[in-house]
Amino acid sequence: METMRWTDEGILELLDQTRLPSQVVYIKCANHREVAAAIKRLAVRGAPAIGAAAAFGLVLAGRSLKSLSGDEFIAGIRAAAAELAATRPTAVNLYWALERVTRRLETAASRTPDELYALLLDEALALYAEDVASNRKMGLYGQELVPAGARILTHCNAGALATAGYGTALGVIRAAREAGKEISVYASETRPLLQGARLTAWEMIQENIPVTLITDNMAGYLMAKGRVDLVLVGADRIAANGDVANKIGTYGLAVLAREHNLPFYVAAPVSTIDLNLASGEEIPVEEREPEEVTHLAGLPLAPAGVSVWNPAFDITPHRLVTAIITDRGIVRPPYVETLQKLFETKKT
Repeated sequence: METMRWTDEGILELLDQTRLPSQVVYIKCANHREVAAAIKRLAVRGAPAIGAAAAFGLVLAGRSLKSLSGDEFIAGIRAAAAELAATRPTAVNLYWALERVTRRLETAASRTPDELYALLLDEALALYAEDVASNRKMGLYGQELVPAGARILTHCNAGALATAGYGTALGVIRAAREAGKEISVYASETRPLLQGARLTAWEMIQENIPVTLITDNMAGYLMAKGRVDLVLVGADRIAANGDVANKIGTYGLAVLAREHNLPFYVAAPVSTIDLNLASGEEIPVEEREPEEVTHLAGLPLAPAGVSVWNPAFDITPHRLVTAIITDRGIVRPPYVETLQKLFETKKT
């Protein structure tokens, strides 16, 4: 499954995830505004995936700026980055990717626009490849936490579709299967947009990994019946203290896991960790259109005029997180210390 692909013609093709599982359709993006629109409407979603897509969006912006001077080229890229950054406020990988690419240009400001464009493309391709590699590292670390025969409950979609490839939480599941462990998955449907039902279940079926779909409000009873061994989710942003922003409903699963003495694991690359934010209280939580709750496939589910609160994410307190699986290893509490050490290790 290719979430995105850069063609020889210089076009970014994005798998339209709003049309899965019934249709596999790729959107052809020829400029950064088309990439921004695809991110905004969730055609591409998942923190690592939107970061990689945004990096290619800057490449597309650069192609239209090659007639300008070097300084004008960089100014145009900054403007395009601001447009892309405005699409989704919660996922920090988006800002991390845009900052990484623009910073690469600013260190080479004396080069010609053609050379700057080549730098953009090189950086976007490198970011894409690094994401796939980091996911595989995460999988290798994380599968050590998955016992043979484990029944894993996951929420939303943190698989290949949410990344450049392989996946974060689902990458751990894939790695466990590749290690010969006969594991199985429970996928919560993930209202209101059903990413678990539409995407995670689809991915697991493609991989021939046993998967059972449940509605979100079945999770507690499933645990009470002793049919879950661990909960494993992804993340859109992790604060310095280990508080985790992830798809709405994650916090409830963490509370239920604590009540039933089940480990609650989070899988995310270090690019999802935001040490600039002390706690989850500082993480901006995106609120989306009420129609996502009141309608399904265009059909009304609720009476006209009803008020709707539709946060796309919630914050899981660090005290409920058993461990965080990263591409640099597994970290455990106290997260204020262990997350900081991940970045200190890279510097050395």
